[in-house]
Amino acid sequence: QVQLVESGGGLVEAGGSLRLSCAASGITFSIESMGWYRQAPGEQRALVAYISSGGNTNYALSVKGRFIISRDNAKNAVYLQMNSLKPEDTAVYYCNVRRRSGAIFYNYWGQGTQVTVSS
Repeated sequence: QVQLVESGGGLVEAGGSLRLSCAASGITFSIESMGWYRQAPGEQRALVAYISSGGNTNYALSVKGRFIISRDNAKNAVYLQMNSLKPEDTAVYYCNVRRRSGAIFYNYWGQGTQVTVSS
């Protein structure tokens, strides 16, 4: 059974930094990508950043230049370094692991970790 455990969320002042971590266990397949999504109250869950098995990264425009995603393939872990945080970054952040089987993609999610940025 795949389990994703996030850590590192919390309360920070605007301009500050946080580092999120996600450790995946129960992985018995080849991971297509690992990433982070976030969901603010009243909004849909949205992509923050992802990193492919080959190390290619993609960021939401709102975080580009401020956030850095990285992964440790040996540990099946993914990290998100968040710098220059803004109040609009406040959300629950979810770790994501994506598996591909042919043309079908399967997504696995963590339980989420709250990030609150005060102004």
